Amino acid sequence: MKFVQVIEFDTTHEEQIQSLLDKWRESTVGDRTATHTMLTRDHRRPQHYMAIIEFPSYEEAIRNSELPQTGDLAHRMAALCDGPPRFVDLDLVRDERF
Repeated sequence: MKFVQVIEFDTTHEEQIQSLLDKWRESTVGDRTATHTMLTRDHRRPQHYMAIIEFPSYEEAIRNSELPQTGDLAHRMAALCDGPPRFVDLDLVRDERF
């Protein structure tokens, strides 16, 4: 079963966050287990973001979380956020594309 993690956070440092995400992507080629990511910004609250990450399974998400590069990313992102991020772990039960 596919697994989705949502990370909700507030920041005024979008460009720096984008740069960190780019570096993570480059440094985890061949190791990461994430298959799809999206970074979204709240239309009404422009400093509020949600990162949506898809994995083949919960176990693969755990493997991805254990990568040193992922830990480094999380640490650096937390320093750029206005308060702690909120994590939501979801089992994907229905996926339709139109």
